Amino acid sequence: MFLPGFAGLPPMDRDEPRFAQASKQMLETGNFVSIRFQGEARNKKPVGIYWLQSASVALAGSLGFDSARVTIWLYRLPSLAGAIAAVLLTYWTGLVWLERRYAFMAAALMSACILLGVEARLAKTDAVLTATIVAAMGALARIYVMRVSKGENSSAPSFSLWLAIAVSVLVKGPIVLMVAGLASVVLSVKERSWRWLRPAADWRPIALAALIIVPWFIAIALDTQGAFFGEAVGGDMLGKVAGAREAHGAPPGSYLLAALFTLWPIAPLVLIASPAIWRARREDAVAFLLAWLIPSWLAFEAVPTKLPHYVLPLYPAVALLVALIAQRDGRLAEGRWRRLALILLPLPAAIIALAIPYVTLLYGDRADIMGALIAAGATSCTAFAAVTIARGQIEQGCAAILVGAMLLFIGVYEIAVPRLQALVLSPRLVATLSKSPCVPQAFATSGFNEPSLVFLTRTDLLQTSGADAARFLGLPGCRAVFVDIRQEGEFTNALAAIGQNPQLLGRVLGVNLNGGRHVDIGVYANGG
Repeated sequence: MFLPGFAGLPPMDRDEPRFAQASKQMLETGNFVSIRFQGEARNKKPVGIYWLQSASVALAGSLGFDSARVTIWLYRLPSLAGAIAAVLLTYWTGLVWLERRYAFMAAALMSACILLGVEARLAKTDAVLTATIVAAMGALARIYVMRVSKGENSSAPSFSLWLAIAVSVLVKGPIVLMVAGLASVVLSVKERSWRWLRPAADWRPIALAALIIVPWFIAIALDTQGAFFGEAVGGDMLGKVAGAREAHGAPPGSYLLAALFTLWPIAPLVLIASPAIWRARREDAVAFLLAWLIPSWLAFEAVPTKLPHYVLPLYPAVALLVALIAQRDGRLAEGRWRRLALILLPLPAAIIALAIPYVTLLYGDRADIMGALIAAGATSCTAFAAVTIARGQIEQGCAAILVGAMLLFIGVYEIAVPRLQALVLSPRLVATLSKSPCVPQAFATSGFNEPSLVFLTRTDLLQTSGADAARFLGLPGCRAVFVDIRQEGEFTNALAAIGQNPQLLGRVLGVNLNGGRHVDIGVYANGG
C-alpha cells in the first residue's frame, strides 16, 4: 500500500524538506542536539524524528549509497516504518478484544487509509507519532482489561505504555499524553474509580521513560539557553491553541467533514456502523475505543489551527470500532439508509478518477488516461465492495476494498503524480545545473526561496535580492544563481553595472505549489 510512488515523489514543500534539511545538517555538523534549518533554530518539535532520519541516511551512506544526503526517500524511511508499525500495532491492539481475523480486518483497513498513505510518503513526524500512540493505547487497553482479568497481573503493559510515551514525546511532544490522558479520565469516570490505573503507576517504567526523555531536554535547554521551551510551548503549541497559525485556520467540524476523504475507506463503514456502536457504548471494548476517539477529536476540533494529519492518531480507533461491530453483529449494513450510505465507499475513488485527466493536463504535458483508468478500476472494486457489504459479506467486501485501495494508490502515486512536472520546481532547477561548464560550489537564489531548493543544493544557499545575486556571481570560484523573473530586471541591471556576463543555463517554468503562483526562474552560472 505504501510503496507506490514512495521513492519517486520529489521533496514536498514546505514542511518535508524542512525536516529533511534539519536532519541533513545534523549529519553535516555532527550536532545531534540542536535542530536547525540553515542558520535558523527550529525550536518547534523534539528531536526524535531527526535522529531517525539521520540514522537512516547515515546507514545508507555507509553502505555506499551515492548522494544519500540529498535523496529524499531515504529521509522518508522512518515514516514508512512508522506507517507499517501503525498498521501492525492496530492489529496488536485489536487482539485485546477481537478474534485474529477481525483484528486483521482493522489493520488492513488502516493500511488502506488515504491519510496514513500520504504521511507514509512524507519525511515528517506524523506516521511515527501515530505508531507510538497506537502502541501506548494498545498497552493502556491491556491495563484496562486487567481490572477484570483473573490471574497474576503482568508489568509488561505498563512498561509498553511508558516506553511508547517516551518515544512519542521525543517525536512530537505531549500529544500522546493528551490522547492517553483524556481516555484515562473518561474511563475512570465510567468506572467511578481510578484504581484500574494502578499498574500504570509502577515507578520502574516511569523511571525508564524519564531516562529516555530527560537527557535530550536537558541538553537542548543548555544548548538554547531555554529558548527551545519558550518557542516550542509558548510560540508553537500555545500559539496554535490561541489562534490559527500559518493560514491553517478552520471552524469546528472541519475534521469531521474532511474525514469523508482522509479516513477513506473506513469513514463510510463507521458511518453505517454508528447506530450499533452507540447501542454498545457501555461495553468495555467500545467504551475504550470511544474514549480514545471522541475526547481528543473534540479537543482538536476546538483548536483554531487545523491540519488534516493532526487527527491521524485517532483513526486506528475508528478502524477497530468497525471491526468490533463486524465481529459482534456479523454485518454492518442493516436498513435502507445505511445501505445507501455505502455509496460513499466508491465516491472518493470516482472523484479521483475523473480529476486525474484534468489535473495532469493542467500541470503536466497531457491528460493521463492510464492513471484515470486504474483509478476507475479502483472505483469498480469499491463499488463491488459496497454491494458485497450490503449483502452481509463483510470479509469479502474488505478484500475488495484493499484491492481497490492498491489500484487507487498505483494510479495516483505511480502514474499520475509523476506527470505533474509543472509543480516540480526545485529538482528541475538542480537538474539544469548539469549544463554548467564547471561544477558550482556556491549557490544563491533570488525570488524563489522554497526549502526544497536548500535541501537539494547546499545548506549555505544564499537567499538574496536580484542585485546581490549578480554581485554573488562576480566572486571567485564556480557559482550559480536562481533568479525569479520578478527579480530579473534588478539582476540584469546589476550585471551590466559590474560588467558581468554569466551563462544562462536554462529557464524553469511552472507553478509553485505553495500559493499557486506561476513562476519563471532563470539558472545562471559564472563558468568559474
